[in-house]
Amino acid sequence: MKVTALLIIGSCLVLESAGKPKFPEQEKDPKFWNAWAQRTLKNALMLQSLNTNQAKNIILFLGDGMGVPTVTAARILKGQLNGQSGEETQLEMDKFPFVSLAKTYNTNAQVPDSAGTATAYLCGVKANEGTVGVSAAAVRSQCNTTKGNEVTSILKWAKDAGKSVGIVTTTRVNHATPSAAYAHSVDRDWYSDNEMPPEALQDGCKDIARQLIENIPNIDVIMGGGRKYMYPKNTSDVEYPGVLKHMGTRKDGRNLVQEWVDRMKDKKGHYVWNKKQLLSLNPNNVDYLLGLFEPADMTYELERNTDTDPSLTEMVEVAIKVLKKNPNGFYLLVEGGRIDHGHHEGKAKQALHEAVEMDRAITRADLMTSIHDTLTVVTADHSHVFNFGGYTARGNTIFGLAPMISDVDQKPFTAILYGNGPGYKLVNGVRENVSTIDYQENNYQAQAAVPLSMETHGGEDVAVFAKGPLAHLLHGVHEQNYIPHVMAYAGCIGQNREHCLTRSAAVSRVGTATFSTVISSIATLFTVTRLLC
Repeated sequence: MKVTALLIIGSCLVLESAGKPKFPEQEKDPKFWNAWAQRTLKNALMLQSLNTNQAKNIILFLGDGMGVPTVTAARILKGQLNGQSGEETQLEMDKFPFVSLAKTYNTNAQVPDSAGTATAYLCGVKANEGTVGVSAAAVRSQCNTTKGNEVTSILKWAKDAGKSVGIVTTTRVNHATPSAAYAHSVDRDWYSDNEMPPEALQDGCKDIARQLIENIPNIDVIMGGGRKYMYPKNTSDVEYPGVLKHMGTRKDGRNLVQEWVDRMKDKKGHYVWNKKQLLSLNPNNVDYLLGLFEPADMTYELERNTDTDPSLTEMVEVAIKVLKKNPNGFYLLVEGGRIDHGHHEGKAKQALHEAVEMDRAITRADLMTSIHDTLTVVTADHSHVFNFGGYTARGNTIFGLAPMISDVDQKPFTAILYGNGPGYKLVNGVRENVSTIDYQENNYQAQAAVPLSMETHGGEDVAVFAKGPLAHLLHGVHEQNYIPHVMAYAGCIGQNREHCLTRSAAVSRVGTATFSTVISSIATLFTVTRLLC
């Protein structure tokens, strides 16, 4: 009976792999690989002429939880969604000429969280886990360690330099990643005053939603979720009226959305809460934009209501159209935040589709900007204990089974697995037989080695992809807090401006010399003309 079962399972696996696309016939010819490598070599040689322009525009795409295994799996998924085997596909970030690694640890954590890492890649200093916009001298949840330990972000440096600035996220706009751009909080979970302990309020600490409105009051574009933290407690949500979990949370009675609207009403400011409102805007008539499309995080891309909720790509397109009107350029932070959430829930399909959507947004941004004056960086804050393996065949669906069964428990397994998480499951005391369930369902939780209600982050380095002015400075292996220093240097903002002044002076001298030469030439020509006449 046992042998029969194994034969049936094995036959299923063989049939599954047999239905997958074979590798292209041309790949059998060494000329194919040699020609491809030579083209790549020629492109690499062209990079010897480095782009040393000043970055007028700066864009940071942050894939929350997008470790290298996630990048690889998203690449395969992107190709398979386009009918290819997937492995040979290029993500938009794969086309960036410079790639480096960032070390992600927090000052007090070997495996980091999204708050401490956000402080690193936005504010330029490493920090403790759970804190945003404060140095490592601040202690999580201890309000009295906030004052004097605040650190500012590259978004503020850009705003102070006269650039337009924006934040676009698929999470709450007051979540860990975006909040480090404007807030100084010793606890990432203080979304509104409702989530704060009484002593923190008494000591004068502000919730993150309030800081979004008050700290940098003229952020040009803010888009994402997080509506409920902006409204008084028990205020019914405009999209989900009467649903308790979506009601306002604020205890101070403030309506932060209305305060923003009142402040911006004479400044071409617009507040929107659905896709139709967003896409009906004429960016030429918008200088300030606040878009809050869900009470908390935005929905997963696979579950998004395409009639009411904008995609990340759609939000990025509108944001760039609004921001690029500034002749001084712009800084834009874009977060694909729910990659992380998918992994935490053990839902690899959700996570990878979020990553593919972020890649679409990167493509859209590329079409709207120029590599000559726009520095674009794509990276992650941390990784996850996510991986895929099992000697799968070329073209095997990324969500499919490995082509073998375990030689220990004689059961099949999916290529995608987690080191820990909610996917750990025993049936009658043994590992669940995945061939008996729909392992390609959107919310399938991939099997995990260790049972946890939420899967954890991973501690390995993450990739940093860069293109545009001075992108070559992102090379090798660096601390994560190095990233905003490079971006600021390229954009001549923040503390690194001396080279910009030197360059401007040099250009001025060249211009003066050229003008003098032209005047001298005209004078000589005039003299010769008089003599000849």
